[in-house]
Amino acid sequence: MTPLEAIIRRRIEAEGPMPVAEYMALCLAHPEHGYYHSRDPLGRGGDFTTAPEISQMFGELIGLWLAQAWTDRGSPAPFALVELGPGRGTLMADALRAAARVPGFVEAAELWLVETSPALRKKQWEALGKYQPKWADRLEEVPAMPLFAVANEFFDALPIRQFEIRSGALHERMVGVEDGALTLGLSPAIGDEPLPDHAEDGTVVETCPAGRTIAAEIGARLAREGGAALIIDYGHDTNAPRGDTLQAVKDHAYADVLAQPGEADLTAHVDFRTLSRVSEEAGATGWSVRSQGALLDWLGIRLRAAMLAKAAPEREDEITAALDRLTEPEQMGTLFKALALSGDDIPPPGFSEELGA
Repeated sequence: MTPLEAIIRRRIEAEGPMPVAEYMALCLAHPEHGYYHSRDPLGRGGDFTTAPEISQMFGELIGLWLAQAWTDRGSPAPFALVELGPGRGTLMADALRAAARVPGFVEAAELWLVETSPALRKKQWEALGKYQPKWADRLEEVPAMPLFAVANEFFDALPIRQFEIRSGALHERMVGVEDGALTLGLSPAIGDEPLPDHAEDGTVVETCPAGRTIAAEIGARLAREGGAALIIDYGHDTNAPRGDTLQAVKDHAYADVLAQPGEADLTAHVDFRTLSRVSEEAGATGWSVRSQGALLDWLGIRLRAAMLAKAAPEREDEITAALDRLTEPEQMGTLFKALALSGDDIPPPGFSEELGA
């Protein structure tokens, strides 16, 4: 039994079963035993690998996206360059190296990293120290100024609520203890969440209150101060319920969500349509969701791959494998999607109406 599981069991014993959202928040963000507070989870020595760790091409193209979006909006200075959930700082280091080719961008940028993990903040300083980054626990702590932001695999790790439809009513999924083990059960019928359209009995419905709050904050800031934001994650762009998408990953393999709390990464699919809607309600413009593969193709990843292979022929197979992993439909190309938000009606790079998904 992990130290965090003992804490969870004591809380359940004292207060009764806890919602999945509370369980997920404890597993990921407990100040002592939470998954992200106690380790660097990335790379071969960790539990999973994100796109920036697969290839420098990903971060470089995001950097050029940010620089073009900044240029299209009159090159405001100063501006807040923000990454939510920056991991090891790999994406932003690659992005700033590429964006430095755009005159004035790096000089005008005030770099803010929204990160709560002490272990990852240390890694981020090692990667980005020369840019004098500042850290915030929440986006609200970043000073008011034009905002250019990126969030890659950030929203998928925010706690979700899960519900099941039984006899036409919603019941929240709860984590309890039964026969000595953590187990999932259901609450009595509740009425604080509307039934989705065309939902049938047995359907699992997920919501992410934290994701809605952050998307609304991004939208309000863009409407108020200007700028653009890019959200890349795995998830869906549909109103239909997607069922149970909560998953655990440990040692680069799927694991039991209720096993070893605090020792595995917990994530769920991102509801891009809801993120876009709440940001628009806050005043921003939401642009049509693109697949990651389509966006990276538009940004020129195949040309960049060819350039890298030409410069280092001995790495051609490695570069091709990374390209395929990032863009091909059977890998990350389709499951991962991109949502652009802006404070105006200027299409962000790769999000004009002409681009197919």
